[in-house]
Amino acid sequence: LEQLRGSGVDGAICLADLPVTRPPKRVPAGFDATAMRAAIAAAMSRSKREIPHYYLSETVDISAALDRLARINAERDPSARLLPAAILLRASALALAATPELNGWWEEGRFRPAEGVHVGWAIALRGGGLIAPAIRDADRLALDPLMAALRDVVQRARSFALRGSELTSASFTITGLGERGAESVLPVIHPPQVAMLGIGRVVTRPWVVDGTIEPRQVVTLTLAGDHRATDGHIGGLLLTRLAAMLDDPERL
Repeated sequence: LEQLRGSGVDGAICLADLPVTRPPKRVPAGFDATAMRAAIAAAMSRSKREIPHYYLSETVDISAALDRLARINAERDPSARLLPAAILLRASALALAATPELNGWWEEGRFRPAEGVHVGWAIALRGGGLIAPAIRDADRLALDPLMAALRDVVQRARSFALRGSELTSASFTITGLGERGAESVLPVIHPPQVAMLGIGRVVTRPWVVDGTIEPRQVVTLTLAGDHRATDGHIGGLLLTRLAAMLDDPERL
């Protein structure tokens, strides 16, 4: 205090006289990282113990989808631009709506289909751990409202302001590691859901297009399915439909 010089009346110290410092990042009150890790471990242990997983992977050319995003974003301010997550979420929701066998829950020895496509989006928390709030009726949202909904749940998840219903109503979950993640993700189904999609990092690869090799942006999509509810045929249909959506992004 002796080093401060006040600029106010009679030398009073004002806010502007204080040195600018950044407060240390703090984990929100009530958040217990150890408890979060224990909860994740319990859920994933139950998943691997009870759910007979099968896995299917498909590497998809998403150059056309990213080109469409670039055209849309070129005329927008940065705050209104769409992220690749929006188009991937939109395509996944539409493919899931066409594959209802994977949209729902395994309860009391049988599959219970969901009445809407409520996609859980896995979000990494700053204090550690994961959470996957539901974006309800995601297949009915166009790209812009879907992007707004995604930004909203990410912001509220990281400030611990989600509603209880958002944490329990997801009928399918998507997990991805973004631009700094791995090229493929093998998801572990979140019980009592019966499927989960892993989205890898977008990478540039040589790709055969009409008999010639071109550099293309591709992403590996990996589906985990519950063998009690479906077989690989149904899972393959979902990935095929998803790939077709991304190959023709004007439909999204």
